[in-house]
Amino acid sequence: MRPVNRDKAILCCALSGVVANKSQCPAIPYTPEEYGEEARRAYEAGAAMVHIHARERDGTPSYRKESYAEIRDAILARCPDVVINFSTGAVGVPLEQRIHHVRDLKPDVGALNMGSMNYAKYNPRRKSFVFDFVFANPFSEIVCQLEAMRDAGVLPELECFDGGHVSSALPLIDMGLLRAPFHFSLILGVVGGAEASTESLVHEVRLLPDDSNWEVIGVGRDQWRLCAGALSMGGDVRVGLEDNFYLPDGRMAGSNGDLCAAAASLIRLTGREPATPAEAREIYGIARRSEA
Repeated sequence: MRPVNRDKAILCCALSGVVANKSQCPAIPYTPEEYGEEARRAYEAGAAMVHIHARERDGTPSYRKESYAEIRDAILARCPDVVINFSTGAVGVPLEQRIHHVRDLKPDVGALNMGSMNYAKYNPRRKSFVFDFVFANPFSEIVCQLEAMRDAGVLPELECFDGGHVSSALPLIDMGLLRAPFHFSLILGVVGGAEASTESLVHEVRLLPDDSNWEVIGVGRDQWRLCAGALSMGGDVRVGLEDNFYLPDGRMAGSNGDLCAAAASLIRLTGREPATPAEAREIYGIARRSEA
């Protein structure tokens, strides 16, 4: 099956992440109500999908199903047709806590990290690492998560931080755990993964299997050049306060909606249009929520 409507570009918004806080960017949501409002701003600016890492009301990361359910409900109350994407990524958290909200709450999409890596942020001015840890994602855990997503009817989003992670999909396809059309996210700019360059993006796109939809996730202010490159190659894009706080002109965004508005403008400048949630569902092969 080949993707349809590829004159349309799917815009995903990553609302919060788990690392940054309000002292760094005041718009990062903590409470379900704040998530709902940030999702509304992103949706009204052109986002068809929202990617969610849950937080407690004090801003600390949450892996409770109840937190994800409250955030999801707050978002759907404001934009009922938006595509819901839950994260499963975490460091030092048991596998069950990283997958139970996807298995039991059944979002449209479940983000799945496709390999282990050093994961760090480096400050060249200070000549030191801001954070530094090992992000462990062995195949045994990837298989367990894929089986849970399959049983729940959730589309896996294959998050790849380098070319090796893209190739890691091949044995999973051979096992029948992944079926076309595939949904890849190519993440560039994390220290320990692929650099944030057009060359890296082109290389990873060439590795993708047939019948793949893909988006670029640029970490940091190189995001905008990577988005432009992805859009020119027919890919999709993700922006949001998880990945980058800054607009193309260098100003800090006042909301996720500001970032999505800039991304939607870029989509149009490349001769494409932002996909609606219904069009995104058609492209990804996701049932409408009323039909799921």
